[in-house]
Amino acid sequence: MSHNESAVQEPLTLAPVTLGTGEQSNGSNASDIKTGAARFDPNFTDNVIKATGPKANKRLAQIMPSLLRHLHDFCRENEITVDEWMAAVQMLNETGQTSDEKRNEGQLFWDILGVESLVDEITYKLASEAQDAPTATAILGPFWRADAPRRKMGDTIVSGIDDGDNTLMHGRVLDFATGEPIEGAEIDIWHTAPNGLYEQQDPNQPDMNLRGLFTTGKDGKYHFYCLRPTSYPIPYDGPAGKLLQLLDRHPMRPAHIHFILSAPGYKPLVTQIFDRRDKHIDNDTVFAVKDSLVVDFMPKEGDPKAHFDLQATRMVPRQRLPPKVWL
Repeated sequence: MSHNESAVQEPLTLAPVTLGTGEQSNGSNASDIKTGAARFDPNFTDNVIKATGPKANKRLAQIMPSLLRHLHDFCRENEITVDEWMAAVQMLNETGQTSDEKRNEGQLFWDILGVESLVDEITYKLASEAQDAPTATAILGPFWRADAPRRKMGDTIVSGIDDGDNTLMHGRVLDFATGEPIEGAEIDIWHTAPNGLYEQQDPNQPDMNLRGLFTTGKDGKYHFYCLRPTSYPIPYDGPAGKLLQLLDRHPMRPAHIHFILSAPGYKPLVTQIFDRRDKHIDNDTVFAVKDSLVVDFMPKEGDPKAHFDLQATRMVPRQRLPPKVWL
């Protein structure tokens, strides 16, 4: 083309946002209806898997082929488009941007998908098969905080709240195998205020309110004052909440109290207890309720500090082997 010739350029065009149909099975073996040839590159997933090097982390090398096959087949089977992919990427980006030292949006995202509860079930099942299943476990959730205040036995974790139902919670921490009391067991407890907010969500609550660390004596017993918890919605203003809205799901969690039990020579036990009378007990948005963790708050008489009494004895398994850490 000479310098005095004009170049005619075709205008750029943008395709409309498209959605996959999800009506056909388009896994790695799917074929094109017209030609009978593979609809998508049949070697693509294997090539991605083979890219893993010989010095890869052993656990990742074990699990990544399965993850990649499931992930790639999901994309093919549902014909995920670039527009849908970018929407998912944006949601993940927003998840990271929403998280900070007081809000773990990433963990919340996995919770509403049921993944944390499923992993908890798998872990507990493995312990059961090893004859090492203690009190039922439950998910940690996104609102645990390190360095909760250490309190004296019999103290209250409640500060600056006048409208809650004060509860005396007591029980014992026992060895799962022997039933003997565990001295020096640490109980890490946290729950929401009556307004449904954890203290890090609520600027009107004192720092570390409704949290505490208690240590058992020789008899393995514990007792302290807390509140009868209330149901609450998980944060609805971030990516996890947006996904719930897109799925036409409610955000409610039934009333519960969180625990971590730990002691030297024992495996930490992460669990929750749930109020039997809560209206959301059968429809937890993070799927964490287990029958054995549902309890009754009984009226308390003769104690001016408490309206309700809650007894909970917990069994903790011994640490048989050092924990295996792969990642």
